[in-house]
Amino acid sequence: MKLAYLMNSYPMTSTTFIRGEIEQLEALGQPVKRFAVRHWEGKLLDPDDIAEQGRTEYLLTGNLGRLILSALTEPLVNPFGLLRTLPVFRHVLGQSRGGFAKNVNYLLQAIYLRRRTQALGIDHVHTHFSTNATTVALLAHHLGGARYSFTVHGPDELVDPKENALGRKVADSAFTVAITQYCRGRILEEAPDHAAKVQIIHCGIDLTKFTQADTPGEAGRFVCVGRLCPNKAQSLIPAAVAMVCREFPQVQVDLIGDGEDRALIEAEILRHGVQDHVRILGWADAPGVRSAITRASALLLPSYAEGLPIVLMEALALGRPVLTTTIAGIPELVDDGCGWIFPSGSVDAIAEALRAALRSSPEQLMALGQEGRRRIEARHDATRSAELLERALVSPVTVAG
Repeated sequence: MKLAYLMNSYPMTSTTFIRGEIEQLEALGQPVKRFAVRHWEGKLLDPDDIAEQGRTEYLLTGNLGRLILSALTEPLVNPFGLLRTLPVFRHVLGQSRGGFAKNVNYLLQAIYLRRRTQALGIDHVHTHFSTNATTVALLAHHLGGARYSFTVHGPDELVDPKENALGRKVADSAFTVAITQYCRGRILEEAPDHAAKVQIIHCGIDLTKFTQADTPGEAGRFVCVGRLCPNKAQSLIPAAVAMVCREFPQVQVDLIGDGEDRALIEAEILRHGVQDHVRILGWADAPGVRSAITRASALLLPSYAEGLPIVLMEALALGRPVLTTTIAGIPELVDDGCGWIFPSGSVDAIAEALRAALRSSPEQLMALGQEGRRRIEARHDATRSAELLERALVSPVTVAG
């Protein structure tokens, strides 16, 4: 089978898990052609991401002329495919708030994708997230192109799944991947007649890159990794740290990442007077993130909205407990056996979790981390996840997650 992946912006600092999945499939002997809609506008730090950008073919970035030429000639070479696709296009347009121009853009991309995959002999296209890339794959399939599948993560794509035409995308897919039981339940609300198509395949990490710590982290040090944005709720951390730093003056939270909330978080740090306790370090490459997590005593992630964050898996794989929130699929992995889990949006709850971690002995923290590592080995090993995905690609409706 010839397989292609189609992403929106790729590679990005937040899509290393997709690169890892592709690498695992290729290690199993399944080559993957990379497509993406556009370049990411941010700066890539990881050498592997930089190399991945060179392997990726873009539908929009630097490709406008070929995109238009394909659209102009498609009625001549594929008139019946276009006619067959128009009802699907109208359905997606009717569901979407994106407007006519945006959806025409998706159709133009689909025409080009159909032609490129046909020229390359691609049998199957897999996408991540059920948004625009999956819309393009859906339309390309109806134009006469390859069958498609997609992985649903959340949270944004599940806020208004009808607007995203999620039910239609599931119905017409070869199969659909949910990363958690919670996610699968939300998908089936939109596609109740297609339960057999919706498989749970957990996101995985390459455990060969994550050596379990055999000594405790630095006492009082926590790390928070992720884009600085409202969903991640890092802006609540300074107030929570201010509540605990008198009792625990050694407390230190390092924020690894950057984003639109940076100025707000900096203002909160100043407002609460915790400049000596909360630092924004900016983005780091993958080895840098692993090093920072290993140095810390625990990972803190107080998000409002997530699917099931890869960074939680990474921290647990490194033998560090986590402090995080009871949202979406997180409770399927995290409980008091491997960390602390609390309601989202509460400064008091963050502070109490920090206190509990700070009061724990090094032995207790190590025991929590060891249990976390065991859970990751059991359910989030990237090799096992890739094997399940490969099996689904070959036999879509027979895989058990």
